[in-house]
Amino acid sequence: MLDPASPGAPVPPAPRGSGVAARGGRRLRRSPVTLALAVCVAVLALLPLGYIAGYTVDVGWSGVRELVLRPRVAELLWNTCRLVLGTVAVCAVLGVGAAWLVERSTVPGRRIWHVLLVAPLAVPAFVNSFAWISLLPGLDTYAGALLVVSLSYFPFVYLPAVAAFRGLDPALEETARGLGLSGWAVFARVQLPQLRVALLGGSLLVALHLLAEFGALQMLRYPTFTTAIYDQYRATFNGPGATMLAGVLVLLCLLLLVAELRLRGARSYAGSGRGAVRPVRPAALGRWTLPALSALAALVVAALLVPLGALAYWTLAGAAGDLDVADLATTTATTLALAAVAAVVTTALALPTGRLAVRARSRVATLLERATYVGSAVPGIVVALALVTISIRATPWLYQTVPVLIAAYAILFLPRAVVPVRAAVEQSPPLYDDVAASLGSSGADRLRRITLPLLAPGLGAGAALVFLAVVTELTATLLLAPTGTTTLATAFWSASSAFEYGAAAPYAVVMVLLSAPATVLLSRNTRRGLLP
Repeated sequence: MLDPASPGAPVPPAPRGSGVAARGGRRLRRSPVTLALAVCVAVLALLPLGYIAGYTVDVGWSGVRELVLRPRVAELLWNTCRLVLGTVAVCAVLGVGAAWLVERSTVPGRRIWHVLLVAPLAVPAFVNSFAWISLLPGLDTYAGALLVVSLSYFPFVYLPAVAAFRGLDPALEETARGLGLSGWAVFARVQLPQLRVALLGGSLLVALHLLAEFGALQMLRYPTFTTAIYDQYRATFNGPGATMLAGVLVLLCLLLLVAELRLRGARSYAGSGRGAVRPVRPAALGRWTLPALSALAALVVAALLVPLGALAYWTLAGAAGDLDVADLATTTATTLALAAVAAVVTTALALPTGRLAVRARSRVATLLERATYVGSAVPGIVVALALVTISIRATPWLYQTVPVLIAAYAILFLPRAVVPVRAAVEQSPPLYDDVAASLGSSGADRLRRITLPLLAPGLGAGAALVFLAVVTELTATLLLAPTGTTTLATAFWSASSAFEYGAAAPYAVVMVLLSAPATVLLSRNTRRGLLP
């Protein structure tokens, strides 16, 4: 290894806060329009948190104490926390166990099992809940809620665990086996510690999704903060009780984010270089092959075949009854139109943030980029509540209009566009833009002729992710959709709430069909070790 002081040694990167930060500051000053747009995007993403904080200050400590320190809030906190802890534990066991069988064992049909284990992501949690509760009405208990949400969310742990297993160095496992360790000991002492980041990240996704979940838990009649906020909003229309419950829910989300960072720590398990990929010798299951196949089959049946079978049954029952095909087509068209507009707007908002984060690296650019991730950590019902209040007080003519609904979609799904856009900017050389600028080309002309064509793949990927997320969004749409505007999710919700299962099923089928392509793509990328 070269001595850092030797002539042939590579020059170490400039420390943070020195030349790199100075160059980033100069680029910021040379990009005032991009900087101003990124600031506006960050302000939009932070609106829900600002609303909650401002309302809390207005209420004062005495009002907060009266509204929050109540037996009902304690009951909701207990219900929410025990469901989150139970679901995270179950999803961790299911996700890591299934990932190990697919990636590190000799279980037959591993590629097929991988696709089937990712497929439940195409079924929204509230559709899964509908399927189970329509077949087994007695599932409206803690055990029923734990079963349904665990079956809906375990792929969030399975996917990063699969990617992590594929990135592990098999030499460590072979060395451990050579030292006489059993298969279980190799998993517990060698593989599991290296899955720490993936397991914590997947568990965080499960917990955040569960804190934001409304439809599945409302259908199961299991009271949590999200269901209580919705009930308060419907009863008092933006009363202080709903806002304070939203504040507690946001606080729980922030605590989860901090806890995940602390638990993850700074320890790294990466090797000094990947070199040539070594083939993995899977663990022979032997007499455990049949139990492993049975466990995987049971999981796939419960998470995928039961909801799909229930949808097929109720769709046929609805077809035999009074299925309104014209209404289904109109609702689908409305949903696709809203999703298309939201995809375009959200991707456009992500462009200045992603470009600034790469082309003008600095603390300010990093802060503006990270601010866009805050909205996705805030439950949709809190975002909707904040936008309802702000629109009524500041711009009453915008209340219950499409722009407010699109703004909610942008806040919720902005990170899905920022990540691929930022990656595309990283891969596009700035030389072409600099040459065009030196030749006198205007900023708008460079954007049209150089920037957008170079970033087209990333822009398309971000727009597709946002589009698919909007298609199945329920909570914010219920509260913010203009009067008379119906989406697939809200039409499904209205019919299922009235116990018209045959009428609700076709809307769910269309949502599943629209979500299926993204699920297939995600499955293929994960097998290649590429997680978006």
